[in-house]
Amino acid sequence: MKKPSFKLVIILLLLAMALPAVLYFTHQPANAWGFWAHKRINRLAVFTLPPEMIVFYKKHLEFITEHAVDPDKRRYATVDEAPRHFIDIDRYGAYPFEELPRNWNEAVAKYTEDTLKAHGIVPWHIEVMLARLTNAFKERNENRILRLSAELGHYIADAHVPLHTSSNYNGQKTNQQGIHGFWESRIPELFAENYDYWVGKARFVSKPSDNIWTFVLQSAAAVDSVLNFERELTFSVNTDEKYCYETRAQTIVQTYCEGFSEQYANMLDGMVERRMRDAVLSIGSFWYTAWVKAGQPDLNNLQQIPLTAQEEQEQKELEQMFQKGEIKGREHPNH
Repeated sequence: MKKPSFKLVIILLLLAMALPAVLYFTHQPANAWGFWAHKRINRLAVFTLPPEMIVFYKKHLEFITEHAVDPDKRRYATVDEAPRHFIDIDRYGAYPFEELPRNWNEAVAKYTEDTLKAHGIVPWHIEVMLARLTNAFKERNENRILRLSAELGHYIADAHVPLHTSSNYNGQKTNQQGIHGFWESRIPELFAENYDYWVGKARFVSKPSDNIWTFVLQSAAAVDSVLNFERELTFSVNTDEKYCYETRAQTIVQTYCEGFSEQYANMLDGMVERRMRDAVLSIGSFWYTAWVKAGQPDLNNLQQIPLTAQEEQEQKELEQMFQKGEIKGREHPNH
């Protein structure tokens, strides 16, 4: 039996290495912040709450943590979900985008609902979710309080990601494909264990709309740095210093090298940490605000209202569609 030629062996090895990498880059789902970071952010937000709330939320800490990613899973079930996670605010002129009305009805009157949804509606959807959570507190409905708290946390965290406020959301306009997941997933996975998460206590948000647009604009203001620093660093290194191979779930994948990632994180000067910290405090503050607006109900005396048959079916279908792995709407490759 002939031994394969050295040339053939090299070709086969290259194909074996390249194929998983291609699949990894082109088919990874869009999980803003990455599932790990979303769960971490929601979990930490619980510890910003006052005594009247924290006992209840700590009791359900695992639910708040695990269900932080439900909105991302829902993107596999319905095309209507994706616009709730972003806003391409640069479509509306120049910073601070004063052409875009902050009021939903005024924005619809000016641009139409279809146009707004095409470019993302995350600021307005956060307002919707805040109202829903407030009503859940008023109804003293434990299941809805927990589910809506987890999901509101997700959307607020998304709005703290710079590339969730840009039409160049994955560097596709500047030949920087993959930067979306690099910033929001790879960097936190490598370095977030060393971040300082003491952010203080949740506070009442008297003007939620103004607060939402403030952190959306803060994200938008950081977009140029996110893109420019990565481009500058890429030009200064060789390709093999930028991309490395790792084994994940028994698959060899191409990802950003730790050294390259560390240099990028240093250039950002703590930006990812700051946005995570801000997201944690914002989430806790919006949970607290909903509770106060609802009249500060006793969270030790809530109604155990089971899910309706429709809600149970929707949750089952959500998991099934997520397992199929076919995302609907805009996709942000995660690495």
